[in-house]
Amino acid sequence: MMRLPAFTYRAPKTIGDAVLWLAESPADTMIVAGGTDLLPNMKRRQQTPKTVIGLKGVAELRGIRANGHLSIGAGTTLTALVNSTDVRSRCLGLWQSAAQIATPHLRNMGTLGGNLCLDTRCTYYDQTEEWREAIGYCMKKDGSTCWVATSSKRCLAVSSTDTAPMLLALGAKVTLVSARGSREIAVADLYNNDGMQYLTRRADELLTSIDIPDQTGWASTYWKLRRRGSFDFPVGAAAIALRRDTGGRIEDARVVLGAVASQPMSSPKADAFLVGQTLTDDVIAAAADAAYDVAKPMDNTDFELVWRKKMVRSLVTNALRELRGDDMRSVRMSLAKQVL
Repeated sequence: MMRLPAFTYRAPKTIGDAVLWLAESPADTMIVAGGTDLLPNMKRRQQTPKTVIGLKGVAELRGIRANGHLSIGAGTTLTALVNSTDVRSRCLGLWQSAAQIATPHLRNMGTLGGNLCLDTRCTYYDQTEEWREAIGYCMKKDGSTCWVATSSKRCLAVSSTDTAPMLLALGAKVTLVSARGSREIAVADLYNNDGMQYLTRRADELLTSIDIPDQTGWASTYWKLRRRGSFDFPVGAAAIALRRDTGGRIEDARVVLGAVASQPMSSPKADAFLVGQTLTDDVIAAAADAAYDVAKPMDNTDFELVWRKKMVRSLVTNALRELRGDDMRSVRMSLAKQVL
């Protein structure tokens, strides 16, 4: 049985108290919301904070407010997100991404903010401490070598968040609060393509809310690749949002890939190609090719990396066909084991 290391637990009731306590010693303090990611990591000694600040009692971090745009508290559970008619009707892609995370039990605990800040994953990192010690550890924790590519100067652990690619495609922003003040940044600016320094969030900052602009005229969808139909992290994903005119011609497009790098990867080439087009089979194929070029999966998770890269074409193709209006329910069921 793996046990948690010793730590001090603090339970604030307000955001103000949380960030003040976080400011006292940000280098060895971590935030826990649902605990579905941090606590297993602590048991494996991947993360060993001296102090853990629990956000369960901070009511102002929870809730979904719809007023043209959507404002979602970072402490809102994934289950609340899935159960929200506002989210499902306004941002179907976000609803689909949340509905495919883990299991109902874990969605009851996990939060949107936690999924956005999800630690990067790797075959050589997500192991017990004894296993990692046996190989001399890795660059991400206690070692100096990235075992995915031993000549790499940076960690290649993969981004495995489901909601981040979709929120990026939706043009969402997040609010970060510290004792020094607050700032709002685009979801796209929250991430680095580095398995260790994967977030631009500072150590003394708390992610408090997510704001999604008015989605009138937009349609979105999320397709996920994983070995099983539930529970598993993504090993490939396509999040796409399109805005079209009354004739079906695309006025704006955002294509974002998940689980193919250390951060969600936009495809500006695919975006630019789609603008001005209608979704014919040839256009869909060309857009999928453009997205394929961006994908850089590494041998650090389930399935062979060459196959995962090939699957990007399939994921993008399926997503665009669904946005075109094709009946994709049978394909969805075969891949996701869910009616989405």
